[in-house]
Amino acid sequence: MLFLLLALLILCGFLWNYKRQLKIADITDKYIFITGCDTGFGNLAARTFDKKGFHVIAACLTESGSTALKAETSGRLHTVLLDVTDPEKVKKTAQWVKNQVGEKGLWGLINNAGVLGVLAPTDWLTVEDYREPIEVNLFGLINVTLHMLPLVKKARGRIINVSSIGGRLALGGGGYTPSKYAVEGFNDSLRRDMKAFGVHVSCIEPGLFQTGLSDPIKVNEKKRAIWKHLSPDIRQQYGEGYIEKSVEKLKDSTSFENVDLSLVVECMDHALTSLFPKTHYAAGKDAKIFWIPLSHMPAVLQDFVLLRQKVKLANPKAV
Repeated sequence: MLFLLLALLILCGFLWNYKRQLKIADITDKYIFITGCDTGFGNLAARTFDKKGFHVIAACLTESGSTALKAETSGRLHTVLLDVTDPEKVKKTAQWVKNQVGEKGLWGLINNAGVLGVLAPTDWLTVEDYREPIEVNLFGLINVTLHMLPLVKKARGRIINVSSIGGRLALGGGGYTPSKYAVEGFNDSLRRDMKAFGVHVSCIEPGLFQTGLSDPIKVNEKKRAIWKHLSPDIRQQYGEGYIEKSVEKLKDSTSFENVDLSLVVECMDHALTSLFPKTHYAAGKDAKIFWIPLSHMPAVLQDFVLLRQKVKLANPKAV
């Protein structure tokens, strides 16, 4: 009996692995649209999928980013300048994409554009500090999706939303985490709404990666700029050396950082080309073995682990 059970488990594992390896037949006639292609994940994705033979339409925020990308890719790849927070520009871009793809529709939409915003304790911030990451990471993503959705439905294609482990665990104050939690919710509702149309929706949750988005120098510059304008009471509560101590704490987490951006692009590739794409992809060893498992743990355990990464306040009773 035990032997039969073991054989059944091995067979199931083989079939599961075989199923994951099944790919779509042809990609050379398929169009994909990627946001945030100036640098990082989006830039590598655009170059990778261009080499694979897709017709890539890469949205860049800057002219310099667009020029550099075109210099490294084939004539199949087209770039467009797009600020995802500009509704009129999104509308015009969607019409241009519609003219490009014609009756084939849009096989893949990769919502990758994102910003980190300010990362600081909540009581340091104003509502304006939350606005930029929520505008870009959430409303920009939703608006691009809504305008491209008819084209993806026509192709019975794929939508890939790049979230973060910050959409599963609140690692710090600021607008980034709320925006990514909301992306997760939008992704799940969209996936269920699109199922009847044959459109697959996937969410990628990268761990900590070394990209321009998470540049520690820029992160701490923003913190110091906010510190200068804090009230005397808050500065007394946190202590004058709080930011420097935070920097030292952050150095401990750099050992978790992933340097290979292709780990995220491989998830995008599977979501685009597999006959059976996954609903969620954890990218990076830290996400797979630490952050995602921690997100399923009781809140008391999450708090215990994450609070150990915070700096002890100088005088929290000085209120």
